[in-house]
Amino acid sequence: MKSLRILNGNSLKFTAAALMVVDHIGFLFFPDILLLRIVGRLSMPMFALALSEGCRYTRNKARHFGLLFALALLCQIVYYFFDNGSLYMCILVTFSLAVLNIYAMQNFKKRLFDGSSALLQVGSAALFVGTVAATYVFCNFCAPITIDYGFWGCMTPVLASAFDFKNVDAPEAVKKLDRLPLRVLCLGLGLLLIALDQLPSTLPFWALLSLPILLLYNGEKGKLKTKYFFYIFYPLHLALLEGIYMLLYVF
Repeated sequence: MKSLRILNGNSLKFTAAALMVVDHIGFLFFPDILLLRIVGRLSMPMFALALSEGCRYTRNKARHFGLLFALALLCQIVYYFFDNGSLYMCILVTFSLAVLNIYAMQNFKKRLFDGSSALLQVGSAALFVGTVAATYVFCNFCAPITIDYGFWGCMTPVLASAFDFKNVDAPEAVKKLDRLPLRVLCLGLGLLLIALDQLPSTLPFWALLSLPILLLYNGEKGKLKTKYFFYIFYPLHLALLEGIYMLLYVF
């Protein structure tokens, strides 16, 4: 498998970005061409794995979450004013909630294996369970707010991080579980739960086709410095596509 792992972090995210543009073009301009939406289903799992990997390696957790959440908030303000007061939360909100849950889970795993007292272990477990419960409530009982991909969309990057023991002083037998195929399998479980939650629509099931591609990820970052590129790309491409749409169909 190692010889087949040809995708680094940059190539994975650039591929995901290109597929996302295809999806949004299909949604806005060619809603009757199902193939564009099917191709677009491969984007979210790639970004979900990239998000999980970002949480795995980032040093400044507060800045990582703060930047993602600030951009999500900015996008939602724009959506609200330009989409007739829509309270549909974009994927950046979904991923912001995912990051909170991942960091809570990381804290629990560290407390579990670093010799912390039973009280701290129970407290960290309660914090993690609390963040998951709060996410569930926010996704399911805060109408008219709607979260993109729903609760399981928030949990998919968390599931991908379940066997991340990179910075955890766990026994070697436990650390051996920290393998890409297992992380991808857990992510696939999240995709399946998303699809089942959105029945009778069958479109979300096409996202499972991304799993073989994710197995080509080699765990390397890549040479290009793209730290802030994707934070800028998401709102920029949406604004560009929406502007073209308004020129063609509104004005």
